[in-house]
Amino acid sequence: MEITPSRIASLEPDQVFVFGSNAEGLHGGGAALIAYESFGAVWGEGHGHHGQTYAIDTMSGLDVLAAEAATFVAYASAHPALRFLLTPVGCGIAGYTPAQVAPLFIGLPANVTRPEAFVAYL
Repeated sequence: MEITPSRIASLEPDQVFVFGSNAEGLHGGGAALIAYESFGAVWGEGHGHHGQTYAIDTMSGLDVLAAEAATFVAYASAHPALRFLLTPVGCGIAGYTPAQVAPLFIGLPANVTRPEAFVAYL
């Protein structure tokens, strides 16, 4: 199991920055702003793969986050040639704890790195 770096300043061509967003894709702060300014996240797109990013809606409730996590796990599994750098989505502005969010990502394929804060719960 590979750990996601705590700071991501650049990406290799096959890497995808996985970040928490809001449903509207208003990437105004935190990892979403980094994704927008540096890695190709699209303003107005709060879900899925855009540029070298993958947005997960973390601001619409835990049930939505669970569904988004399941969609992401399936997507990452279907794209083994890509390397997904999962950040601690939902544990910043959204206000959830790693204990609440990490179990939603059980079953991650080998091409997804795990944030250090999630490791104890996976």
